[in-house]
Amino acid sequence: MIGIVDYNMGNLASVQNAFASLGEETFIESDPQKFKNYDKLLLPGVGAFGDAMQHLKERDMVDAIKEFACSGKYMFGICLGMQLLFESSEEFGVHEGLGLIKGNVTAFDTAKFSEPLKVPHMGWNRMFTKEHPLFKGLDEAHYLYFVHTYHVNCADEKDIIGRTNYGYEFTSAVAHNNILGIQPHPEKSHKNGLKILENFINL
Repeated sequence: MIGIVDYNMGNLASVQNAFASLGEETFIESDPQKFKNYDKLLLPGVGAFGDAMQHLKERDMVDAIKEFACSGKYMFGICLGMQLLFESSEEFGVHEGLGLIKGNVTAFDTAKFSEPLKVPHMGWNRMFTKEHPLFKGLDEAHYLYFVHTYHVNCADEKDIIGRTNYGYEFTSAVAHNNILGIQPHPEKSHKNGLKILENFINL
């Protein structure tokens, strides 16, 4: 049974519909006391990091998410949801994250290039992945749909399972024990994205 965390920061219906197309029933959950009842938990997200953390705190979800992570059950962060798994973000000031994976979130360094790098990074791009059950049945490099202005800096190389190049290489997928995250939107990534969600179901 998969729960989708509802903290008013994302298009939950599109994520739920993607799972439904795979024949998997999911539940949009806004009660943190019920998180522990699920076999897996999905943390989506669209918007600013600081706002998202504030929403989680106001709904008493932070401790419940951390407790779920400590249970050993799989948790999957998507886009902003992946970024929230890290220790901090520099988006509109410095904000503390969930701290489930070591590292921080930073803006694309547009100053590196003679012509400014266009942000947000939006559209289809390739993700180069390591072997991991989340990517079973996919090529080593596959196209997914991205929309983001900030990206994660993962402190531990062993936690990185996917990279993408946009001006320079950045981390686009992570796995720390039972904590998973990807920067692109699988629910918007057609066949490849649905395969990732199917693999998450089967973990």
